[in-house]
Amino acid sequence: MIQVDGLVKRFGKKVAVDHLTFNVGPGRVTGFLGPNGSGKSTTMRLIMGLDRPTAGRALVGGRPFAASKTPMRDVGALLDAKAAHPGRSGRQHLLQLAATNGIGRRRVDEVIGLTGLESVGSKRVKTYSLGMSQRLGVAAALLGDPAALILDEPVNGLDPEGVAWVRGLMKRLAAEGRAVFVSSHLMSEMALTADWLVIIGRGRMIANASVAEIVRATSAEATRVRSRDAAQIAAALAGPGVETIFEGPDTVLVRGLAASAVGEAAARNGWVVTELTPVTASLEEAFIKLTDSAVEFRSAPLNGEGGTR
Repeated sequence: MIQVDGLVKRFGKKVAVDHLTFNVGPGRVTGFLGPNGSGKSTTMRLIMGLDRPTAGRALVGGRPFAASKTPMRDVGALLDAKAAHPGRSGRQHLLQLAATNGIGRRRVDEVIGLTGLESVGSKRVKTYSLGMSQRLGVAAALLGDPAALILDEPVNGLDPEGVAWVRGLMKRLAAEGRAVFVSSHLMSEMALTADWLVIIGRGRMIANASVAEIVRATSAEATRVRSRDAAQIAAALAGPGVETIFEGPDTVLVRGLAASAVGEAAARNGWVVTELTPVTASLEEAFIKLTDSAVEFRSAPLNGEGGTR
């Protein structure tokens, strides 16, 4: 269990983390989301004891991580994929970490095999691609067979096979009863991987709920209706609290009515309906909506969206 209680971090006048409180429970993947500059990496560093909080506290297993006598067995962390001596081989890097934490050489071989680094384990880290460095970082995080994992952008630089592998690994680790805390900018991956989400902006809590709850809370109920009677359906259903939007000559999106209500109306009126699909927002749409006011760096609109040539 990772507990964050009233955590505050100031750098001079800048408040990087502003009274954050949340838990990362065992047995699930908790996604940590926020725009650039929102305080995610600072929060992870505070949990790991790499920065000292201005106020509040972060506990791992009921105590500050800095007080742990078996750090790699308590928490496996990937905060910087390039945090390895460039002149050492990947195997040497892992052997050094193992030796300083009382971990046997056999475990080094196990994590090298688990992360697919057998063919490059003897090569110097400076020759590694970003994807290979990420795999080495994951191997280091797994070295102590920890009860909790903290992973900052673990799929950055990985190819599709690597992304799918990390996704499956996180789910498996959570299924084994570990607490998995992971940050990512890939909303599609978080939608597939995370059970719970903590979303922050400008260092403050925005949402702390399940993926389904966050998407449901930020999207209006809508139903896609495909029918040769689409025009009649739109005209009949439009009214107070109900909006109809044509997506094509035979397809209308009905906002404000459940699919069951639309289906009952179709049956009463004898409309022939070939599609009746509930539509929800994607996690990406929900995230953009929730964090709109917390974005520090906003891109200019593209051509056709108010931009200029």
